[in-house]
Amino acid sequence: MTTTRTRAVLVALTATAALALTACGGDDSAGATHASHSAAAGATASASAGTHNAQDVSFAQTMIPHHQQALEMASLAADRASSAQVKDLAARIEKAQDPEINTMTGWLKAWGEDVPMAGMDHSGHRGMAGMMSDKDMTMLKQAKGKDFDTMFLTMMVQHHRGAVEMAGTEQAKGAYAPATSMAGSIVTGQNAEIKEMNKLLGKG
Repeated sequence: MTTTRTRAVLVALTATAALALTACGGDDSAGATHASHSAAAGATASASAGTHNAQDVSFAQTMIPHHQQALEMASLAADRASSAQVKDLAARIEKAQDPEINTMTGWLKAWGEDVPMAGMDHSGHRGMAGMMSDKDMTMLKQAKGKDFDTMFLTMMVQHHRGAVEMAGTEQAKGAYAPATSMAGSIVTGQNAEIKEMNKLLGKG
């Protein structure tokens, strides 16, 4: 009997200690995972709760293909650019915009809205601010060295200005806080890159 009671007490103490460690955050990875899942669930619930408006949907649906074209342009720099500065800029554009595409895709899915599909044909987006035509993209793909650098920077300045314009509309008319926040980041980040690119073009 004594042995049985002792084992029961030990089991109880062990369970209590485990609960105490969990409550105190002893398992940081588990706590972080739980927090991450809670945040994701909260974001999805918020997006589904109707805290967005038509402008937020339009912003995501137009900025996704806009970003996709920027990534297409930036991906060409590694093999075609002659300037290390242009290659570095292109890499930074990819690093910044790819996660934003994923985030906006998540919003649209949570809202039950259509998600633009990635594609090489941009003819359907001709009226979008700053978008390059298929002819522009063909010219960029055929350019190399300094010609590519100049063409890339000139086109990307125009492309960025279009994104800044679109983001400014979201800031003014959007209702979904994460979307208006992203729009603010786009305005700040891409305006800075426009200055950098104009300087590389000798215009700064």
